[in-house]
Amino acid sequence: MRIASLGHAVFAVVLISLGIFGLAVGDFTPVWEPVPKGTPARELLAYLCSVVSLTAGAGLLWARAAAARLLLIYVLLWVVCFRLPAVLSAPGSQEPWSGIGETAVMAAGAWALYALFAGEWDRQRMRLAVGARGIRIAQVLYALALIPFGTAHFVYWKETAALVPSWLPWPTAWAFATGAAYLAASAGILAGVKARLAASLSALQMGGFTLLVWVPILARGSRDPFQWSETVLSVALTAAAWVVADSFSFDRALGDSMEAAAHGNAGP
Repeated sequence: MRIASLGHAVFAVVLISLGIFGLAVGDFTPVWEPVPKGTPARELLAYLCSVVSLTAGAGLLWARAAAARLLLIYVLLWVVCFRLPAVLSAPGSQEPWSGIGETAVMAAGAWALYALFAGEWDRQRMRLAVGARGIRIAQVLYALALIPFGTAHFVYWKETAALVPSWLPWPTAWAFATGAAYLAASAGILAGVKARLAASLSALQMGGFTLLVWVPILARGSRDPFQWSETVLSVALTAAAWVVADSFSFDRALGDSMEAAAHGNAGP
């Protein structure tokens, strides 16, 4: 089983692209921002992030279990070292919560693939994080990440409404509706009510923002670093969300993988 799903392939390609882009510019790509200017060895850390993105992305197409494990550990460390302190220092602010949500989506995509592709070593030593249980953890993590996505549309409703394409009527209504959609998707996944549909629609909504909001802005010749950063981040989050949505159909692939491993261990 080389490629688990189209989302798996897209996620890998996006990670490879992020790695190449980061090495080319010598700075952090949006997935790994923000890192305080005074951080020790900041430039070296930026290159390390790019190398991890490139290595993990390529590895997901070949050495899948090791690559997914590497990416998952690195992203979780990023949450602990950079995202969580920002939340703890300003728990009442929306921005750090949105940041930890973005990183959690990337972690959820990595975790779903790690749980699926885990080899014998992982199944023996990391039983709680792999297999069907691991996939469910990834789905719950993704659902929790959608909460700050949804609340951001209510907190920053004016800014969100301003991004709605001009050909769509009632921009404020769209801002609130898309925020509510994220919260509804989160509830559906956590409660197990139409969970696969909820995950798929939330991934589709992220992709819709990329195509309907950010791509047209860039097509008009925008050189605003923030808008370019948001576009790249939106693509990465869409790819990770796609993997999580696909994970609801990983059960059969997981069963086939476990059966093959069992036959292999049984010998002739």
